[in-house]
Amino acid sequence: MQRPARLGTVLTALAAFTALPASTALCQGWIEIERPRERTGPTGPITRTASSVQVRLTDRIARVEVEERFRNDGGLVAEGSYLYPLAGEAVFRNFSLWMGDEELRGEMLDAGKAQGIYDAIVRRRKDPALLTLAGHGLVRAQVFPIQPGETRKVALRYTQLVSRAGDALRFRYPLGDRGSTPFTFSLILDDAGRFGTPYSPTHQLDTRRQDSRLEIAVANGGGDVEILIPVRQGLVSSSLLTHAPAGEDGYFMLLLSPGEAGSATAVPRDITLVVDVSGSMSGAKMEQARAALRQTLGTLNPVDRFRLITFSSGVREFRPGFSRAEATTIADAGRFVDALAAEGGTNISGALDVALGEPDESRQGRAGDDSGRLSIVLFITDGLPSIGEQLPDRIAAAAAAKRGDRRIFTVGLGHDVNTYLLDRLAAEGRGSTEYVTPGASVEAALGGLSAKIRHPALLDLRIDDAPVALVDLAPARLPDLFHGEEMVVFGRYRGRATGSVALSGERSGRRERFTVRGDFGSQSSENDFIPRLWASRRIGELTRQIRLEGGSPALIEQVRDLGLRHGILTEYTSYLVQEPEAIARGPGQPGVVPLREDRQRDEARPAAQTGAAAFERAQASAKMREARSLADADVASRRAELRIAGSGPSPAARTLAGRIFVRRGGVWTDAAHRDSLQVTVVAPYSDAYFALVRALPELVPWLPAGEDMLVAGRRASIHIAPAGVTAWGRGELERLTRAFRGV
Repeated sequence: MQRPARLGTVLTALAAFTALPASTALCQGWIEIERPRERTGPTGPITRTASSVQVRLTDRIARVEVEERFRNDGGLVAEGSYLYPLAGEAVFRNFSLWMGDEELRGEMLDAGKAQGIYDAIVRRRKDPALLTLAGHGLVRAQVFPIQPGETRKVALRYTQLVSRAGDALRFRYPLGDRGSTPFTFSLILDDAGRFGTPYSPTHQLDTRRQDSRLEIAVANGGGDVEILIPVRQGLVSSSLLTHAPAGEDGYFMLLLSPGEAGSATAVPRDITLVVDVSGSMSGAKMEQARAALRQTLGTLNPVDRFRLITFSSGVREFRPGFSRAEATTIADAGRFVDALAAEGGTNISGALDVALGEPDESRQGRAGDDSGRLSIVLFITDGLPSIGEQLPDRIAAAAAAKRGDRRIFTVGLGHDVNTYLLDRLAAEGRGSTEYVTPGASVEAALGGLSAKIRHPALLDLRIDDAPVALVDLAPARLPDLFHGEEMVVFGRYRGRATGSVALSGERSGRRERFTVRGDFGSQSSENDFIPRLWASRRIGELTRQIRLEGGSPALIEQVRDLGLRHGILTEYTSYLVQEPEAIARGPGQPGVVPLREDRQRDEARPAAQTGAAAFERAQASAKMREARSLADADVASRRAELRIAGSGPSPAARTLAGRIFVRRGGVWTDAAHRDSLQVTVVAPYSDAYFALVRALPELVPWLPAGEDMLVAGRRASIHIAPAGVTAWGRGELERLTRAFRGV
């Protein structure tokens, strides 16, 4: 028998709603309990047991199907309605719930009616996660009685028009935080040849091409899913997204995706493989290194040349000079690799002298002009220099003097490597460093690096012109662009304009120029993932600079300020969290604490360049410099939280929606708050509270911190607490809004 829907109190399908950022509630369905039937036994919630999202994208039309399963874990028979918030740009198609063989249908409520429902739910459930739903429509469908222990399946279908971002299609889906609930998310495109490599700034993607289809799966993780799918446009497809907070410089994200690699556009490479075969490489490590070298040799293109150099106490070459990547030569090199044995010391300086020295041209078999070739050095070691020059500064300086235009990529195996030396070689060589933890696969690390640099598209990439000033780029210097590996650049901009950014790169000895159009506005809340990704990249760059140059107060203050502003815990923000009372003593900057002089000096000490702690710091910097998604940045921040937890007594700390909150006196306090800021206290779920949320929607992601929390603005802070105001006087809310935003 069908029961009429009645909107009452809500039993959310996700018990963690009250502990999650507001954005995670969107596009998650939940069951609203209307009529529990009395029955003896324990009661419990309606829980989500599984969900899946399937998207089929044709041209610019996305057809979305959401399937969810709910189970009654309580001792009462539950009756109610299934509610699902639907974004304004989506068009509801149909809803299905099965009662035996009978399929039931749902209805669509408009945004105005939905907002009243949301406010009522928030007041009753004290659930700020739902505040973000205001302005969206609501799908409502009646749920027939769910018996204790019974599971029901619902399916929702809708369509939406996918937007464009430059040369890319842009698909958005607020996935929500699924916790431990199993879920799958897949997006399928037909005519895969039209599209380049998909990229997500929010989640890790698993992409594969099968026949004419492109299949994209999203890895576990909550929050809004953003996927950019480049539409192939000549040599390079490009997209530019911006975010502009009120009263400050804006942020931008530039995505460059080269077309398919082909013989007509292939850039020839000169690859020099330099491998440590000292005694410490014996056993499984040596076997993995052999496999990695064989794999790397297999990635060489017919136009490439290569050198193979091994070192222990001495230095040995496969053949003098470069060899052409011909089948017979690669087979000979494979036999050379198979015969490698680990023994002796570690002559790093000697190996670099040979690798970066100019081979005798008469021994190389060179033919024709070498212009336009990309010269790459892959340097792999697991230990410290023990033969020849042993001072890292002198080794690095000698290598820099001989490097020329070579790109240097370094791979450090285990905790015994000198992180300063490897980072400096890579930094000066316009490459990167890969740190492989003890026991991890050497083959996988080197294989991934070899695959990345297999097909160069454009060398010496640079930004030639822009309608606004672009500053604080991350990476600071654009790397080379490779086919199959999209490049993501973050930065800030000053000014306001709409126009084209001009870029150029070198291919086959000549410069290629292309443009990407962008809207550099003065205020926009769109693309709010960009600031945190930019900050993660910048912190990675700065912490590497600190390790290479020493911890000057100016560099450390930059790291602290970025960490506090964007909710990224580092070894420096963790120091601040452990000593919160020192915030008030900062030299005129919010949250800046002078670092002890002895610790500043410690950053540059030789003893701090090797060992497990140095390895972990270097690996963390590398991961932050190369963070490609919010998932990557969150992993780095969680690792920092674990380091804080294990470093001794400190206040409870957490990151939430790009801010660090510290538990002080029972209040979750924004670490960026300082005593000079005026504080306004507002009672949770009061009329003043809802009016505040409407006036300052940027507050919503932080409200789930609790009913006693304080968040800092530019010229004022807001404290949500029971003793706060419940109604606004004339002009009070407007003045607070301006002060919080600093306008």
